[in-house]
Amino acid sequence: MPESVPAFDVAAVRRDFPILHQVVRDGKPLIYLDSAATSQKPVVVIEALSAYYREINANVHRGIHRLAELATEAYEESRQKVARFIGAPSERGVIFTRGTTEGINLVAYAWGGQHIRSGDEIIVSGMEHHSNLVPWQMLAQRQGASLKIIPVDESGQLDLAAYHALLGPRTKLVAVTHMSNVLGTVNPVRDMIRAAQAVGARVLVDGAQSVPHLPVNVQELGCDFLAFSGHKMCGPTGIGVLYGREELLEQMDPFMGGGEMISKVTYERSTWADLPNKFEAGTPDIAGAIGLGVAVDYLSGLGMDVLHAAESQLTCYALGQLAGVPGLKVHGCAPERGGAISFELAGVHPHDVAHFADKDGIAIRAGHMCAQPLMRQRGVGALSRASLYFYNTRAEIDALVANVNRTREYFNRGTR
Repeated sequence: MPESVPAFDVAAVRRDFPILHQVVRDGKPLIYLDSAATSQKPVVVIEALSAYYREINANVHRGIHRLAELATEAYEESRQKVARFIGAPSERGVIFTRGTTEGINLVAYAWGGQHIRSGDEIIVSGMEHHSNLVPWQMLAQRQGASLKIIPVDESGQLDLAAYHALLGPRTKLVAVTHMSNVLGTVNPVRDMIRAAQAVGARVLVDGAQSVPHLPVNVQELGCDFLAFSGHKMCGPTGIGVLYGREELLEQMDPFMGGGEMISKVTYERSTWADLPNKFEAGTPDIAGAIGLGVAVDYLSGLGMDVLHAAESQLTCYALGQLAGVPGLKVHGCAPERGGAISFELAGVHPHDVAHFADKDGIAIRAGHMCAQPLMRQRGVGALSRASLYFYNTRAEIDALVANVNRTREYFNRGTR
């Protein structure tokens, strides 16, 4: 992690987020440490959603009246912004979805249904979110393929020797998270992609946790597909992105049928629209896409390198402070990691940890984090998780640590 951070004024940035200034739980200031679940939204994004509905609310691509033209221009401009943000060679490879989950399922059905056959192998890692595991389980069951798992070691890193041993002529797809939502681990996906493509496999990267926090360039990574969600990167809920190589998307059949994704329809057959419309059936989340474009502008204006450096330093501070809490164990100590910090407190259920944090106005997550197989491997049913973003402060980390210490002392006294 970087030892120094470029100039970054977190106090000024926090003024952009109205929700961070409210009080909860008997007048306590909100301390929001759950951005891996969903990030908060700057006022420019909130105002963009309102402006769409107040000023240019209309369907896109269909009308020739002025509102429809303005809505279509704003919608497609957002697609161009997203393409530039992730380094896509063209906006034609940027498909708007409801989120990471839908993007992964789109690939599983539209690409997997065509290319995965009986005896083929799909490789995923042992730290995947259910959204990057269950669709591949379902595909493997439908097609008679096998699912292979890359082991995760105690430090929270992938066993790369085991990964290379799994790769072979039957490997057709590798689906791997860029950053773990549980362990915070940033996986070496660029090298993993090259190794997979060397045996003829395609690679999907789950970027739900990485795109909001790291500079991500799909051409530098070399991935075939990348899926991510707007709501984790200061954008609205209900909007996400699937990036795909154009040549692969061209070969794929549509995921859903309906309006907008067609070129010509007769009673006998239909032909498909050009990319990306082929995969955007029906009326899309127009306001969400516009809001995502504004969120991309906001993040780009701050600078993803700057945000990543500031967040990395804050993560180091948080890990150091939590290490001083007796009986607390952090899960995941990879040298390359992000700000999702999952931990257990000896003798205290993770839900109780989160409940006591909430009493002090501190929002953290507790549960299996949609990663039940990983939890079982690590011998736990649930964990508590504090997840950081660039708008968090050291004072908020100190408040969390003080709260966890009070919770530990309370349960050590044996009172309930």
